[in-house]
Amino acid sequence: MRSEIRDYRTGGDEVVLDITRDCAEFVVGEGDGLLQLFVPHATLGIAVIETGAGSDDDLLSALGDLLPADDRWRHRHGSAGHGRSHVMPAIVPPYATVPVLDGCLALGTWQNICLVDLNVDNPDRQVRFSFLAG
Repeated sequence: MRSEIRDYRTGGDEVVLDITRDCAEFVVGEGDGLLQLFVPHATLGIAVIETGAGSDDDLLSALGDLLPADDRWRHRHGSAGHGRSHVMPAIVPPYATVPVLDGCLALGTWQNICLVDLNVDNPDRQVRFSFLAG
């Protein structure tokens, strides 16, 4: 297995950050196998979703409806509603697995790999990229 950690800065706003290009770059030259992505954070998720046509904003809106940024959360340090960021990975998991065929991601036409971050208190993030040859 080949593995490395890459750093990302998600900023101070809720964000869906497309990392598909980095994923594709990581598997170039590999054969068939699996790309496994994992985020070592308690408040970050990975989604495979269409971006650029409003779906990324729709996802943030849906998460905002489901997990409001208010004071209902028992986990209370940080900004208002920070506790919801710790619940989000149960909905948007901190991992994803994508098939790789002949060194190319086997994604559908409109699928992108994205970080989903509601935690405005921690803009510095890491993603572990691992390629498992098939």
